[in-house]
Amino acid sequence: MLKIAFSSIYTHSLPENHRFPMLKYELLPQQLLHEGIVTQVHFFEPRNVSVQEIVTVHQLNYWRKLASLTLSPAEIRAIGFPLSTALIDREIKIAGGTIQCAEYALTNGIAMNIAGGTHHAFSDRGEGFCLLNDQAIAAHYLFSKKHVQQVLIVDLDVHQGNGTAKIFSNNPRVYTFSMHGDKNYPIRKEQSDLDVGLSDGSDDEVYLKLLQMNLFAIFSKIKPDFIFYQAGVDVLETDHLGRLSLSKEGCKERDKMVLSAAREHGIPIVVCMGGGYSPNIRDIIDAHTNTFKLAQELFF
Repeated sequence: MLKIAFSSIYTHSLPENHRFPMLKYELLPQQLLHEGIVTQVHFFEPRNVSVQEIVTVHQLNYWRKLASLTLSPAEIRAIGFPLSTALIDREIKIAGGTIQCAEYALTNGIAMNIAGGTHHAFSDRGEGFCLLNDQAIAAHYLFSKKHVQQVLIVDLDVHQGNGTAKIFSNNPRVYTFSMHGDKNYPIRKEQSDLDVGLSDGSDDEVYLKLLQMNLFAIFSKIKPDFIFYQAGVDVLETDHLGRLSLSKEGCKERDKMVLSAAREHGIPIVVCMGGGYSPNIRDIIDAHTNTFKLAQELFF
């Protein structure tokens, strides 16, 4: 059974002036239920990640400043959200959900977090609406339980997974692959194991050809036994921050390539939703809904 992490705190903890693009966290479960893709039994309320799990990735001093709301004004500006207890609680819940998704994926082949993919969070700081790096924390959890030996992180959000790249820069057990807008945020890129920078306006044909080629190269080079997938839909042509030109069908084909590769190689995969900032929220919901449809079709 497809298991999906979802909590109302994903949306309701956010500041009012940031609510619109984040409404997807509330609307997506409703759409999945409306279309009959899943039922209520597929959803679970995530647990809170523990401090012990957080500090496997994040510096203790950074966590203490987060928890006590004592980040400097410059550190808060880099995050982009006003700091609050509710916001910290949200990140704790997201990271716990991604860990639980990893456990479900080991049994079921795939699991999905309605939120997550907080790839701009570094070990010592937050950036770009990301405070705790959920996929990095979950990867370390799997290593600590000796469930896996080699992890692949596939990050297809339009923005480079800079925090993730830096966290795992000296860890051969985690292979980081980021395919992103070359001129987009962050201006200063970190070095992933494989970075593919795309020109502004790259369309379905360009994108999918590059993705297929690089996935083939990755699986020819390494043999991962677990995959984390950051499936941001800010690659859409309609996205006002993305600057790429993928159609919804192209975005769906992107997801199909990644999920099919995991299925064909017998590798458990956790999918986190990442970014999406199209002015018409229907575009965001449609693209994310396609990801869940594919998961059901390919794995169950």
